[in-house]
Amino acid sequence: MNHDDVGEPMEQAPAPTEVIAVKGIIQDQHPVDFHALGVAGCIDRLAAPLRRSGVTVYWHTPHHGIEISSASAALLYHVAQETFSNTLNYAEASELTIRLNAVYHGIQLTIMDNGKGFEIHAAPSGRRHGFGLLLMSIAVHDAGGTVEIDSEVGRGTSVRVTLPLD
Repeated sequence: MNHDDVGEPMEQAPAPTEVIAVKGIIQDQHPVDFHALGVAGCIDRLAAPLRRSGVTVYWHTPHHGIEISSASAALLYHVAQETFSNTLNYAEASELTIRLNAVYHGIQLTIMDNGKGFEIHAAPSGRRHGFGLLLMSIAVHDAGGTVEIDSEVGRGTSVRVTLPLD
């Protein structure tokens, strides 16, 4: 993973409540407060179980001052929640990079890990395997956005979601 434009690892944002993994799903036990913490702060809170498991989390957020609707913020938060849960449960990653960028008429969240990756076009190996990614993709498409998932066995996984701001 190339960290040329990524700063030092970010320590977890201070938070008065605990974020935990329950049956492999990362959950915040209290209501999300986008107003107080911002989108990046709320997403960063979700990385707590990854940090506790030894994953180093890097942030790159050059989007200062962009207004994001509460619906878009919530969708980006849920994308991060699903992606982080998959990283925690399956990736065996040591590093995770999160990018939140302004793009032409939109906002883009990219989450990359250096884990073991997976074969995207392989048949699911279990009843629930891949269901979270499918539901995430449907929700993003319904909001007028796009999802790109790139993974290769032994080379990690990247999930990029772009949502319109208009």
